[in-house]
This record gives sequence, C-alpha cells and structure tokens, in this order.
Amino acid sequence: MRRALTAIFVLFAATAGVYAQEEAAADRIKALLGNWQLSNADGDKVCTIFLTRDAAAGGHKILFDAPCAEAFPLIKDVTAWTVAPAEGLLLLNAEGKSILDLDEVENGIFEGVRPDGRYVMRNLATAHAEAKPDQVFGEWDVSQGADTPLCILTLSNAPASDGFALELKPGCDRLVTDFNPTSWRMDKGELVISSAQGAWRFEAAGSTAWQRVPEEPAPLWLVRP
Repeated sequence: MRRALTAIFVLFAATAGVYAQEEAAADRIKALLGNWQLSNADGDKVCTIFLTRDAAAGGHKILFDAPCAEAFPLIKDVTAWTVAPAEGLLLLNAEGKSILDLDEVENGIFEGVRPDGRYVMRNLATAHAEAKPDQVFGEWDVSQGADTPLCILTLSNAPASDGFALELKPGCDRLVTDFNPTSWRMDKGELVISSAQGAWRFEAAGSTAWQRVPEEPAPLWLVRP
C-alpha cells in the first residue's frame, strides 16, 4: 500500500509539474503577443513584426511589415514563433525548425546571434519610447490614407523654443496650414507637433509611420515618403 501511495504521489507531482510548465508557457505567449521591432546591432536596419496567437507549424503565426524581407533576408523563411526555455524566443520556418534563437537580455528586449550578425528584438512601445530625435529627422508626408499627401513637412534638427523647428513645403492642405505647426519634439515615445493653437500627438504605427492620437474618424498619419 505504501509503495502504491508513493507511486501515486510521484505521478501526481509529475503531472502537476508539467501542468505548471504549460501554464507558465501560455502566460509567456500571452505576454509576448503584439507588435515588436526587429533590428540589427547597429540599429540602421529595422522592421516591425507582429506576434499572433494563431497556430502555425511548431508554434504561432508571425506577420511582418513590407521592409522586413529586404532588410533581413532570413525573414523570407520565417513563418512562426514560439517561446523557448530560459525565457527565450524562437523564430521558426515552415518545418518548425528554428531560424533565429533569441534570449531575453532585459525586460522586453531579446537578442540573438547568427553568422550574419547580431539581431535585437524590442517591444515596439519600448523601442519608440527610446527613440531619439535624430531617428525622425527629415521629410514626412501628412496623410489621411489617400494616395496624395495633404502636406509634406520637414522635421528639422534646428533648435526651436519647444524642441526643434518644423518646415512646411508649399501646397499644403488647409487642415495643416490652419493649424500652422512650427516645432516638434519627442515626448515619452510620442512625436509631438506644436503650433500656437496647441499640439498634435502621434504614436508609432510601424517603423516608418506615426498615427495621430487619440484616433479620430478621419485618421491623420505621418509617413516616410
């Protein structure tokens, strides 16, 4: 009887341990869902990826924005993702084989190394919270989703009273000219465009776009031309 009870206890403990591991993995998967930024070590190549819960070979389906395959050739083979032991994350091909192993080095930041270099994956909100002004200098289209932009503006690196100077190109729509923006700045991960009338705030919507917040019936975007 004692041996039988011992065997039952061992079986129960093993089952409970497996269940606890599965539950922990499910919690980790849930925490990782959403938008992430993939970059190289120098940060001069970036793209946005989206980790979904949908099933795929070996794990869960993964989506990429358009520039990813051009910036990172390995992306052409990646179709899924999954969590790995020791707080890791794997990008998988259609056969469920790992293409890139990533280890969590900080909360929300993963790193992996391949023969072609080091890769860094950050939660998108974290990545843009760390964004520096020099990453958004230059020309941007102001758009409401149509092919023709409402305006083309330049986020200058020239100092202004409230951050940096902003310039509008001729031919801007009245929506922009009536607001008459004159400066811009970064604020807690958001891009803020200011005028004497107030401010427009934009949040990251990928590696080359920002969307005005709060979202309105006619959304306003800043998009790299």
